[in-house]
Amino acid sequence: MNAPKVDEPEIVEAAPEEHPTDSHELANADHKEKGAAQVDHGQTEVRDLGWNENPSDIPNPVVGGLPNEELWTLIRRFNKQMYHVKVLQKPPLGGLDLSIADAEEFSPDKLRANIERFYMTVVVGLVGFWKHIARLRSWRERNRTIAFATVYFGAWAIDFLVPTITAFLVALIAYPPTRTYCFPPAPIALIDSKTGGVKKPTAGVLGSDNSLTGAPEKQQGEAVEQEASSFVNSFTSIAISSAAGKHPQGNPNGEEEGASSLEDRAPDPTNMALSAADAKSSSAGGQPNAVHDKAKEPMSAAMWSKTRPVMHAIADISDGWERFGNALSPTPPFPTERPRIQLAAALVPILLISLFTSSYMFMKTSGLFVGFGFFADPFISRALSYLNREFPHWQKLLELRNTLLKGVPTNAQLTVTLLRIGEANKAPLPPPPYSGPPPPDAAHDTAGEGLEYLEEVPDDEMGQAIHPDTTAVATGMDAAPKKKQHGRRILSTIKGVTKGGVETILGTDRLKAAAGAEHAKNRLGVLRSGNLVTGGPIDFPCRYKGKKGHAYITTTATSPAVSWTTEKEDIDPVFSIAIADIAEIKKVGGLGWKSKLVVGWATDREIADGLLIVDKDGNQKQLTAIALREELFNRLIALGKQMWEAW
Repeated sequence: MNAPKVDEPEIVEAAPEEHPTDSHELANADHKEKGAAQVDHGQTEVRDLGWNENPSDIPNPVVGGLPNEELWTLIRRFNKQMYHVKVLQKPPLGGLDLSIADAEEFSPDKLRANIERFYMTVVVGLVGFWKHIARLRSWRERNRTIAFATVYFGAWAIDFLVPTITAFLVALIAYPPTRTYCFPPAPIALIDSKTGGVKKPTAGVLGSDNSLTGAPEKQQGEAVEQEASSFVNSFTSIAISSAAGKHPQGNPNGEEEGASSLEDRAPDPTNMALSAADAKSSSAGGQPNAVHDKAKEPMSAAMWSKTRPVMHAIADISDGWERFGNALSPTPPFPTERPRIQLAAALVPILLISLFTSSYMFMKTSGLFVGFGFFADPFISRALSYLNREFPHWQKLLELRNTLLKGVPTNAQLTVTLLRIGEANKAPLPPPPYSGPPPPDAAHDTAGEGLEYLEEVPDDEMGQAIHPDTTAVATGMDAAPKKKQHGRRILSTIKGVTKGGVETILGTDRLKAAAGAEHAKNRLGVLRSGNLVTGGPIDFPCRYKGKKGHAYITTTATSPAVSWTTEKEDIDPVFSIAIADIAEIKKVGGLGWKSKLVVGWATDREIADGLLIVDKDGNQKQLTAIALREELFNRLIALGKQMWEAW
């Protein structure tokens, strides 16, 4: 009997219906490298690995082969990405569930989350790649650049350039140590994209290695997440400024921005997006668009009709990028060798063909294919019609996730597999720690270490780039006199009045709820008083129809279930739903999106959101004011054998 491969997990034998996807199968496998969540704790009840403990008191690693900081980064970004899941009736083609549904629902908040994810994956990755190229082209790392240039021009001279590049890509994919040898890593924010040399990060300090600004962070990955949020905010601000017509030509003669004038006293119109374009038109002597602009409604309808496909396209690009990343650098419990071998094997035919193809043959063949694609439309159309008629889902079968990258997860699929590992061993993974106050404005502990290969960089120059320039900061503070912020006083007054109105409205919800108003019941308790919340992994403080209570997840019974009880009635639950009967879970807001913006701005308090749980019979149960909404959502989707689809 052949011994199992070192990189492949040993799968526990089970009936196919018990493990419907590769994710379920890997979660129940007997892994060679185990963390605290994978060790048999000899209990039938759920083990608390430190849900309410300090991060330093939590066992490390919780999952074998994955540091806790990376685990928490995955979970934190998973929480922002997942909003709504439904049960998938048929096994997915790629072997992994939690793919994005073709008919995914659109919402502005989800679009924002997808753009932030695109920034964290694709944008940061491309910038990092370009800075590697800039380092090579700069000749600052002379020995490395000479080696690359010698190989390149040598291959060019003997007409062997394509085979050489292809073989180099195969080596990078199949043998990971060649990546760090040929492309030594360096903090992205520390490298100048134009000169390839060392520069001071735009944040003024090297507080993180994987962010574009180098901003400090308390937990791994937080700096990139803050950058992504600021990226979307800045883009939105520019769009609103354009709609409002913000331009220097709008300032009266002799009154510059920053002068003590009515311009300073008035609130910035870019903070009020509603009717901004109409206000600009009216101030210029025009008429509101609603009456005279016949293109407004058709253009608005056309733009909104394309929002869902655009959002889906952004998500697909991010999915593909994450799959390639997880194929090149797999994360346990997924296989570590097979994905890389598949990718490298796909390049081998190109390598073999290039060995026997001259540049003339290549150009001749390329011209044939270009002409065929341009002039053979009747033949191509008939062929596509035949395929659509005989094989309706042939496009799905040819997608990379179902062919070359089959079995390779996105970060969301990887995260749900890790969550399922904890549930399979009755040790739910602890949630990411609360970040708390902002990190200090200082370089991280290992900043600048291991960068000896950055040649011709003096130690004093490296130190100046890594550490904050306290002298410049102090001089700048002393030199700039503090201005009177009249606009802030006006906004503060408006904020105080709004806060009083909000508190009054929310205060009347108790009376309305007592009278039976469902909307008022769902709003009770949505304003959270503090940031530190205790609960889990079994009980989650929340409300049901306005009443205080707890949602409980029980796994010791014959059929695991989620139930809800009041604080006074801890024995008999008000309702109970078997985990296997859950067909849909949706995150819902504690308030409507407009109310949420106003209340959050006026009160500076966090709003506790809710969950909508739907069973197979269509019965709905909505839990509100959930203290640990994300953690409850994650446990519910990871517990059962259901195959999920993201909506």
